[in-house]
Amino acid sequence: MAIFSYRAATAEGTVLEGVIDAADEKAAVERLRNSGVIPLKVTSPKEGTKKLSFRSSKADLLTFTTELSALLGAGLPLDRGLNILAEISESKETKEFIQSILKSIREGSSFSEALQQHPKIFPRIYVNMVRAGEAGGVLDVVLDKLNDFLESSKELKDHVVSAMIYPAILIVTGGASIAVLLTFVLPKFTTIFAELGKTLPLPTQILLTFSKGLQTYWWLVLAAVIAAWIIFRNAVKSGPGRYKWDAFKLRLLSDVIRKLETARFCRTLGTLIKSGVPLLQALNNSKDVINNQVIASAIDSVSKGAKEGKGIALPLTNARVFPPLALSMIKVGEETGQLDDMLLKVATTYEKSLRIAIKRFVSFLEPAMILGMALVIGFIVISMLMAIFTITDLPF
Repeated sequence: MAIFSYRAATAEGTVLEGVIDAADEKAAVERLRNSGVIPLKVTSPKEGTKKLSFRSSKADLLTFTTELSALLGAGLPLDRGLNILAEISESKETKEFIQSILKSIREGSSFSEALQQHPKIFPRIYVNMVRAGEAGGVLDVVLDKLNDFLESSKELKDHVVSAMIYPAILIVTGGASIAVLLTFVLPKFTTIFAELGKTLPLPTQILLTFSKGLQTYWWLVLAAVIAAWIIFRNAVKSGPGRYKWDAFKLRLLSDVIRKLETARFCRTLGTLIKSGVPLLQALNNSKDVINNQVIASAIDSVSKGAKEGKGIALPLTNARVFPPLALSMIKVGEETGQLDDMLLKVATTYEKSLRIAIKRFVSFLEPAMILGMALVIGFIVISMLMAIFTITDLPF
């Protein structure tokens, strides 16, 4: 048995906090429900005592969706549920936007219209799914699906970010080491070699000239790098520039990018269709979650094909942007009338496959980066040794 911290609400809207003994988190939730309260959050002691100094809006959105889904699923009215969330929220920003939503609803707006007033917090897909839930009278069910969708998206993003942490640290530390060698260590040897007055080997001369230039004109190099970065950023923000850059990334990392965009698109489209959003509207919303413009532009032809009654399997096949297995599964789902379930299965399949592809890519990237930095540092060391051996008349 373990002790879990919990936050729950009564049917009257009173918020309760405390601890409970249970075998696991699921059992703790079940015990709370059996006691007549609505569990909002159940955490292990380690998780419950952890204080975060910063919470992203996406983390707040996931918490908001989870807790509101639990309250509505227990039968509480929307306004009372929102009022409870506003009271128990620890984040000032979250409390403010919940109170703003509650105010809009009390003034006559629908829940989806109130959410639409906060586009930086609630993306279009979120608003459209809520609108479909309101129209069908199944808002609690839709929020539960949204919760699953947000958790899956967060888990996938966290995996990608965590996989790239070590390569990023490697680049920063390796680059800093090389910069220190070129700007602080080598200039000391330059003075020694100049005093001895002997002719240095060509590699040493090249290295010392580069080091001296970097030490003298470092501000110019820094300005050039910043200018190049600004030019690059402005170029990729434009339509043609962004398309060319995405096409280059697609050629360079085709396997990883295709699997990532396939998982995103299918997870979003499947969730929207399952929530009752019309197919054409769901396709337009799903296109918004695709980051690669080459693949996103190909989805336009899919929307056009769906308008003409061709479904989505054939237009997706003609677009040639998704892997063959995904296309075959989507075709089967369309033929059997279970397109939404099959899209979610495709997303799950390619999320797993993406993790393997990222692991394989990182396992190749790390030794390649180490080898590259070793070659640079090795050239520096060998150039300096050649100069030392030349000066002391020792055979190299």
